[in-house]
Amino acid sequence: MTVSKGSNRWEDHYSQKARKENYPARSVYKLQEIQQKLRLIRAGHHILDLGCAPGAWLKYAAELVGPSGRVVGIDLKPVTIPLPGHVQTYVADILNLDATISRAIGFDFHIVMSDMAPSTTGQKTVDSARSFELCETALHVARERLLSGGSFICKIFQSEDFKAFSDQLKPLFHNQKTFKPQSCRKGSREIYLIGYGKK
Repeated sequence: MTVSKGSNRWEDHYSQKARKENYPARSVYKLQEIQQKLRLIRAGHHILDLGCAPGAWLKYAAELVGPSGRVVGIDLKPVTIPLPGHVQTYVADILNLDATISRAIGFDFHIVMSDMAPSTTGQKTVDSARSFELCETALHVARERLLSGGSFICKIFQSEDFKAFSDQLKPLFHNQKTFKPQSCRKGSREIYLIGYGKK
């Protein structure tokens, strides 16, 4: 969710902190918590961020990898915040990726991360199914583009599909972790599945 300057019902400590620290969304602290726990992102790494708008994860990842690294983002919406030169963004549909953009993005990533969420309808089963489709797409991208030993970070809604998706990660990674950051909103059904040590 994008941080707005006016007060609204979504305003909380994390959205205020994001604005103060010049991040475009409070979601940056979810990735920060994952990083503090597992230390997956390192200087010089190549990172692919799926569903990257408005750019909070991109900016944080770019700070971690430094100018010797590379961060690539894909989203249906353009990222409008200033980003350093080692970050590239593409406006594209990850469910139907153009061949030219696919080649430009490249392969050999140390981390593929997805904070993608569907446009919600309010219908739990529909929203969960859409979330599951995005997660499977993200995992397909990770399978194709991750280096051996690489890591995958993916947001998913807790539902009956959760175990099925978790089971898909097991053959692909040596280690797997389920993590719910403290910065997730209270009552949110989102959770993060993390696979690391790609086989």
